[in-house]
Amino acid sequence: MDFTPIHEQSSSLVEFSPGSHFLLTAIRTRLVVRRSENLEISRVWEEPPSDSPPPSTSRDRQSSAGPDAWITHIGWSCDSEFILAAFAKKGVVNVHKMRDESWKATIEAGVEGLSRAVWAPDGRHILCFSEWGLRVTIWSLTTGGATYIQYPLHPERGWCFRKDGRYLLVAERVNSKDTLGIYDSSKGYQLARQFSLPTSSLSSISISPRGNHVAAWENALEYRLFILTLTGHVVATFTPDHDAGLGIRTVSWHPGGSFLAVGGWEEKIYILNNVTWTPVAEIDLQARIPAGINIWRERFVSLDRSQSVGFLPYERLQTGVVPFVRRETGKPHPRTGVIQLDWNVDGTLLLVRLENAPTSIYILHFPGPEEEFDPRLRSVLLHSQSILYAHWNPVRPGVLGISCGTGGLYTWSNEWMNDEGEEDEMAECVKIPADNFQVRDIKWSPDGKTMVLLDKTDFCCAAEVKEE
Repeated sequence: MDFTPIHEQSSSLVEFSPGSHFLLTAIRTRLVVRRSENLEISRVWEEPPSDSPPPSTSRDRQSSAGPDAWITHIGWSCDSEFILAAFAKKGVVNVHKMRDESWKATIEAGVEGLSRAVWAPDGRHILCFSEWGLRVTIWSLTTGGATYIQYPLHPERGWCFRKDGRYLLVAERVNSKDTLGIYDSSKGYQLARQFSLPTSSLSSISISPRGNHVAAWENALEYRLFILTLTGHVVATFTPDHDAGLGIRTVSWHPGGSFLAVGGWEEKIYILNNVTWTPVAEIDLQARIPAGINIWRERFVSLDRSQSVGFLPYERLQTGVVPFVRRETGKPHPRTGVIQLDWNVDGTLLLVRLENAPTSIYILHFPGPEEEFDPRLRSVLLHSQSILYAHWNPVRPGVLGISCGTGGLYTWSNEWMNDEGEEDEMAECVKIPADNFQVRDIKWSPDGKTMVLLDKTDFCCAAEVKEE
């Protein structure tokens, strides 16, 4: 695996362009675009917020570049033509054009403030979420006009686009009731339909990959999930047969829309089908790992002190136990339950992480269309440090990247061949060839060929070297 030199960044703001050709980074108040193949600088913009003039001296530049003046959000348009840089604490969003460095557009949030700014799927509209959940403002780069959606429930969740980008779904609070608004992007985000939700205190929503059903679930105090059509008809309600204690933490749609994985504050995963919306599988993740499961344990080697640069394979165990953290049931938000459910790109593997097992990853196998439906636990990865992030490769179904805040990059892959020439899997740690660099997060390029490794204030890229 090849690693690039270390470069500076701030607030983990590093994003690949949709075509994987460029890498956008923020360094406090500066935007830098690099070519992803060699990290050579292609564009640079210095970003003073619109309410303050550009600093004339180095002393002015230092005084105006405090954390409150830093860039908080960045993003590419879908065609890599435009770039946004948001200053949430200043309520300002600046937009730049890759083909014309002098072109610039500015959005000022006003008195309602700004908590987040993101691109719409068409790459010509920007969604600005105000503070305190007052409204969502959708700005058009083409006309310069704005559309307003009042009282969204959450800026970070509770809204989503249909896969084709035609409809925007926003969970709202209307007349003290949970409500779902559906807005047509092809008609200037006009309200196409609005209906009340059966929830009493909505946690979030998620639309199916096929775009014909919406999952909506209650907050952490009640384990209830509703499946609705886009006309507002409730087709199913799911609650466990037993007392699950608290509510739902996360859900994840199968890429083909055939299943919905549901995880709560317990160690159990429910797999609902898309016909009856009832569980076709219940997977209970226990501390003791059953026989016949691939168990991989990280070798206890200090990466900071190790002078060797290379690969450190995990140990493959015959038996093992997942180290669980003792439950703190007396606290309002106990560290327990499912915190991550992620399908790989073809839906044959499901990654599961439990908050009360912070050093472990479960990988579940799901059969393909031609196989008998029998989901099962395939592999368990055990680490010495808590896992910060784990992400599937967006192109290769059997490749997983993991960060643990150490000097190594952790990977799992089922693309290996054993000595008998049969397909097998492998887990290993790759030491980062840099001093005092700790991998806190990883981001795959859209083509799946490169990873960005993020430390607190620096980043580098890693790419697998293919053998001739």
